Amino acid sequence: MTDLQRDVPQALEPLDESWSTALAVVAHPDDMEFGAAAAVARWTGQGKRVVYCMATAGEAGIDGMEPETTKEVRTAEEIESARIVGVDTVEFLGLPDGTIEYGVPLRRLIAQMVRTHRPEIVITGNFDQFFPNGILNQADHIAVGRATLDAVRDAGNRWVFPEPGLEPWGGVRQVWVSGSPGARHGVDITDTFDAGVASLRAHQAYLDGLGWVDFDPAAFLGSMAEPAGALMGTRYAASFEVFSLGFPDDD
Repeated sequence: MTDLQRDVPQALEPLDESWSTALAVVAHPDDMEFGAAAAVARWTGQGKRVVYCMATAGEAGIDGMEPETTKEVRTAEEIESARIVGVDTVEFLGLPDGTIEYGVPLRRLIAQMVRTHRPEIVITGNFDQFFPNGILNQADHIAVGRATLDAVRDAGNRWVFPEPGLEPWGGVRQVWVSGSPGARHGVDITDTFDAGVASLRAHQAYLDGLGWVDFDPAAFLGSMAEPAGALMGTRYAASFEVFSLGFPDDD
């Protein structure tokens, strides 16, 4: 454990699921599948709409494959993995894998996505310097997560990034950060855990390229979902840190 990690909660508070549309913004194909896809399957199964937005196509993610080929392969894998959990819209921002920089251009692109899809909830990945297990986080994750949090607020201000044909959208109530060491909320994914595993398995070329000997998606996802489930009194759960955009009475 590092001094940057937050205290482990004694229990996870259930997420507020009284919403109809969510936008998930992450850096790479596979980022949603490494922990949050089973939650997405739960929500689409409830009739909610979830849209995925990938900042990159993950073209730098397979050492033994040229980036242009990797881009095609990983784009197809992400579209299929999204389909498995009920997501039929996957946006790709086309940013360079591995060298994303936090800043105004990135905030602008994400704000465009928020204004286009008009979600009530925005989901992103852990942007802490470290993962909960103390391993150093990846730079793209940090940049995209930070920019997402800021871009949600940008999207509601008509004088920030004004664009013809895109009205401001201030209807995002909360940003949910998957896999954060500061997670205090969770959702039961017991019934959709297998869909989450299948969604990760759909990234087979990427997983093969990692060279992880005997990697088992079910065991890996279970190693996170079981402890989170214990904090909710369920078999499996996904954990999230919640950032509210308004004052407490507005949530």
